[in-house]
Amino acid sequence: MKNLELVISRLSNLKSKKYKHTFAVPGLWINQPPGKIEINPFEYFLERINKIKSLSDNINIKSELSVYNMFIRLTAAYDHNSDSKLESEKSMFRETGTFLKAIALLPYIHSLGVNTIYLLPVTAIGEDEKKGNLGSPYAIRNPYQPDENLSEPLLGLDVETEFKAFAEAVHLLGMKLVCEFVFRTSSIDSDLSLEHPEWFYWIHTKIKNRAEGETYESKYGPPIFMKKELEAIKLKVESGDLINLIPPHEQHIKMFTESPKKVARVDGKIRGLISDKKVDVKIPGAFADWPPDDNQPAWTDVTFLKLYDNPKFNYIAYNTIRMYDKELAKPEFEVKELWDYIAGIIPHYIESFGIDGVMIDMGHALPAALRTKIVESAVLKKPDFFFWEENFLLTEQSVKEGYSAVLGYLPFDAHRAEKMRDLLARISHGDVPVNFFATSESHNTPRTFGRISDIRFLKIIYAISAFLPAITFIHSGFEIAEENPVNTGLDFTPDEISRFPAEKLGLFSAVELNWDNENEITDFIRQINKVKGENLTLPDNIRNHSIFPVNCHSENIVSFMRRDSASQTEIIIMANYSSKSLHNCSFDIYAGAERLKNLLFDEEINTHEGKFKLNFEPYELKIFKVIY
Repeated sequence: MKNLELVISRLSNLKSKKYKHTFAVPGLWINQPPGKIEINPFEYFLERINKIKSLSDNINIKSELSVYNMFIRLTAAYDHNSDSKLESEKSMFRETGTFLKAIALLPYIHSLGVNTIYLLPVTAIGEDEKKGNLGSPYAIRNPYQPDENLSEPLLGLDVETEFKAFAEAVHLLGMKLVCEFVFRTSSIDSDLSLEHPEWFYWIHTKIKNRAEGETYESKYGPPIFMKKELEAIKLKVESGDLINLIPPHEQHIKMFTESPKKVARVDGKIRGLISDKKVDVKIPGAFADWPPDDNQPAWTDVTFLKLYDNPKFNYIAYNTIRMYDKELAKPEFEVKELWDYIAGIIPHYIESFGIDGVMIDMGHALPAALRTKIVESAVLKKPDFFFWEENFLLTEQSVKEGYSAVLGYLPFDAHRAEKMRDLLARISHGDVPVNFFATSESHNTPRTFGRISDIRFLKIIYAISAFLPAITFIHSGFEIAEENPVNTGLDFTPDEISRFPAEKLGLFSAVELNWDNENEITDFIRQINKVKGENLTLPDNIRNHSIFPVNCHSENIVSFMRRDSASQTEIIIMANYSSKSLHNCSFDIYAGAERLKNLLFDEEINTHEGKFKLNFEPYELKIFKVIY
């Protein structure tokens, strides 16, 4: 724990200098009610680290994963000096999130019953064409370096040391550390482009980007296909026929040039020179690559890496950076040095920071051979290392590719009763071959509280998620009824997207969560975890627990039974998804059940040959244990 001890030493020295500084933290961060609490910053950080040490003496490691998803820059952000501004550099301590502040948050997160920390990318990010006032963590300038803005300059330590201290603190609490990585893209001002211009695509600097809504093929943007071409492309790809895929029009292809002979950073931008032709070139931005007619705005801050190098396919399109035409995806065209560089990223973070697993952004869009190389390189370094995939589908294919879990589709469906019942039926039939995240939101989707602004609905969602045979997952901000999204990437209407420009989104700008919100459910989360822990065993394989839908005549009721195969305990979870009261809702489990014990309140109800009726208040949750 030498890095954490080094942080302690620096904090102790700074405390002895008796700085006078206004510093407030949310009450929730120190197990107090919501609201600002003024505190000595050095005492605060030292006390939180000591709390971690004391908790480490009594760690109860659970085999069932429970995840807290952090974007450190956002999750640990707070207006400490109460001036209604978030300073990333000028304050004594940064007011945007840092590794030090994330360390101090760990006792709070641990108290929620979490045993795994999942971080959105923490790597160094680009400046050119950045979104918002801080830039996107997915515009990666250097994947081998942590983001310098996550350090605390006052400590006088490098960001690598502070990241190592954070990892040590996570492991002290018996928790796993998972980081997300991006492998097929980089920022358009990537450090790599200076050393390896051949790993990138290039276009003439005189070519302008196509504005949203424009359809000029003379400007750079996603290739424009005719309706018949799109139909043919989709038919070929969906049938698995990747031979002779329809290329973009010639006007798009001719924008791209050979790799420059000289590359330099000019006024913060990467520019190249094809010396023999005296042509200035630049790295083009990226765009949504599938389907080819996706209407997402261009991603001007990132670009695609050139994973295959074949002069015939020297352009960015669906058939070169995702679906990979069979003529391109041959071993002789692999950019092997780039593949080695990519495959070395995870081993570097295992060795340097001790991470335990990764989430791979768009892993399904990587060439299969590269994906295998990435997995094998990591497992060689750490045999029990695990992989998650940002995939919404629950299929056997993810398991075959080496993933132990996927994101799944609950962030899109959890707020809809009929969709939840469909998922429960699917689980009960054993039709879920891969583990998934039991969460109603992610950093790319609307917030749960933004969809249905009722604290009782948040409780319903968490309770259902906790009792599913899946990975319990808290996206930071969910527990405090945050309604502002982190990003408007998926499942947003055009109106919602216009309401949240980059300057208001935590993925791109200095933003804080609503930590002082009194409308939060942290105690409820702890209560549900206590109920679950007292009534269910936690097997090595959570899939040994069976799920059975519990039928009800009301279309607004979501209900199911979780059976513990070890203890034969049966727990029934019922939730009213409606904002209206429901009366005389009929349920039928089976004749052997004599009565039900309410696990949230001191109450028992009798059944008549397994049949019973219940009333529900709006968004009411009921959890019963079956008694024989």
